[in-house]
Amino acid sequence: MQLETYLNTLGRHLKARFGTRVRKLSLHAGFTCPNRDGTLGRGGCTFCSVLSFSEDKAEATVGAQLIARKSELKRATRYLAYFQAYTNTYAEVEELRRLYAEATSHEDVVGLCVGTRPDCVPDGVLEILAGYRAQGYEVWLELGLQSAHDATLALINRGHGFAAYADAVARAQRYGVPVCAHLILGLPGETPAMMRETHARVLELGVEGIKLHPLMIVKGCSMAAQYARGEVVPPTLADYSAMAAELIRRTPPEVVFHRISATAREPTLIAPDWCYTSFPAANAIANELAANGVQGSLCGKAAG
Repeated sequence: MQLETYLNTLGRHLKARFGTRVRKLSLHAGFTCPNRDGTLGRGGCTFCSVLSFSEDKAEATVGAQLIARKSELKRATRYLAYFQAYTNTYAEVEELRRLYAEATSHEDVVGLCVGTRPDCVPDGVLEILAGYRAQGYEVWLELGLQSAHDATLALINRGHGFAAYADAVARAQRYGVPVCAHLILGLPGETPAMMRETHARVLELGVEGIKLHPLMIVKGCSMAAQYARGEVVPPTLADYSAMAAELIRRTPPEVVFHRISATAREPTLIAPDWCYTSFPAANAIANELAANGVQGSLCGKAAG
């Protein structure tokens, strides 16, 4: 099923703006994370794989990575440079300015997506991103919130609370920088009501984009041991697709969904097995939306 029929996907949003297909090119610019390097803590979030901790250095320059990624993709002539790996605002402002400029020096790069933590967004970064937006670039500040519940954030060793996210969003709004919030469904101890509350609080603060993904257990994360002991149970496909579809229906039509699930391949993926590819979740969510209502159809209605 075509997801664009039922929700406002990033692909649909970009094609409407640029008149052609636009693809995101994932980049590793050599950043680390304050929750890994000892600034806030070590070990990172409990869902994060420690096997990648030795891979903090980028394998190639940003420009070389862009060229390589373009060669892997077809049917696109415009691209977004997606600074994805780790905390992509965790450096001196001048270094960030250099890296972002290297990405946008490619004529076919029409925008920047910068993934980071809510507690690592200084005003200097927002000034840079606002400057690119003023030049006509597509700009997204992607904030890894995961949950609005401080008890959950402490349990998964996130290293920040909801207040840090609220502060980052408020300052991004002052600079006119669009925000995409990352939310994980199925975190330990979270009920459906708690997931609805996280979503509602994100909408209440104001958000231009959302990424939904299920809790996944991957090799090297501390949750892997908890999973082996039966202490953590990732969501089933049926439960995840039902909750994701409900949250989509509770989201205003103008909000852009950058992603509605996530994947990992063997041998990295431990569970759930349906996350080996994007098709099971995409099809299940599309079926839910086709049967029960599209994006925005539940806006303004109280959660059941």
